[in-house]
Amino acid sequence: MARGRRRSRGGRDGVRRGRGNAPVAKGGGGGNRGTGEGDRLYRDLCDLVRRNPSGSEVRMRQRRAGLRTISARLETLGFRGMRPRSLGGRHVWALVGDWHARGLSPGTMKNLMVHLRWWAGAVGKGSVVMRDNDRYGIEDRKAARGYRDGLVLEAAKLAQVRDERVRLSLELQAAFGLRREEAIKFRVAEADRGDRIVLRASWCKGGRARAVPVLEVAQRELLDRVHAFAGKDSLIRPDEKYVQQMGRFERDTRRAGIPKSHRLRHGYAQRRYRELAGFPCAAAGGKSVRGMTREERRLDALARRMIAGELGHGRIDVVAVYCAR
Repeated sequence: MARGRRRSRGGRDGVRRGRGNAPVAKGGGGGNRGTGEGDRLYRDLCDLVRRNPSGSEVRMRQRRAGLRTISARLETLGFRGMRPRSLGGRHVWALVGDWHARGLSPGTMKNLMVHLRWWAGAVGKGSVVMRDNDRYGIEDRKAARGYRDGLVLEAAKLAQVRDERVRLSLELQAAFGLRREEAIKFRVAEADRGDRIVLRASWCKGGRARAVPVLEVAQRELLDRVHAFAGKDSLIRPDEKYVQQMGRFERDTRRAGIPKSHRLRHGYAQRRYRELAGFPCAAAGGKSVRGMTREERRLDALARRMIAGELGHGRIDVVAVYCAR
């Protein structure tokens, strides 16, 4: 009788397990069962975990589960045929934008980022994932109020910055939503076109040149001050290189209590959203997309498309990092 009994595929705990001893989800949480490509990436990632053991068995089990969630979502987002070494910045931004769009909690996003960073490090591509979660709009789970800090450049803190070039770079970040590198390499004589500034491709991340409109009197006054100070030069000292000015920027901003100047880009995006849509974005206390009327959703989409271009992002979904959804 026992000889003819069919043996269960589960383990001792009755849970069906796949390769790498990871539990196989029964529901739709994985999002890719039976699709082939996502399973292949997950199997490759499990092999990567096996070849790079670190931490307890529980930690490795959690890592496999996190990587299953990530690989399944990548396939859902249209990234098919990936291998572990295929991971790049566009995949990271697509995932983060998707997490924000689906309303995942900060804690969940932080945990997934841990697994994503492990994956990148294991294949020798650690630089594709930025070290600071704040750069991806993932707030500190300890205090949600802190997420709104740093969106505006405070005059008292700016006054504590010793170097005039650093002060002007910070003001450019706040006024035009520039990245640090763009604000340091900024040559106002070349960029200022009257009604807009045009950023040279070599200043910008990914080599994507872009234009940002000049809409306010304060923006024009700032550009005039940069003209008077720098003339035809950038905001790097003539006898120094970019890396030296970046070091000075980091030291001065840290001393002044402005350690995360990238938050100024978030502030710019949220202000522009209100100007373009006529109401605040979700990150600034407005409605989520799910709660909007049809007309509000139309205005939301138009605002996000404009903001994506002004910030230098090629995809509209990345705006969720700055404005939430």
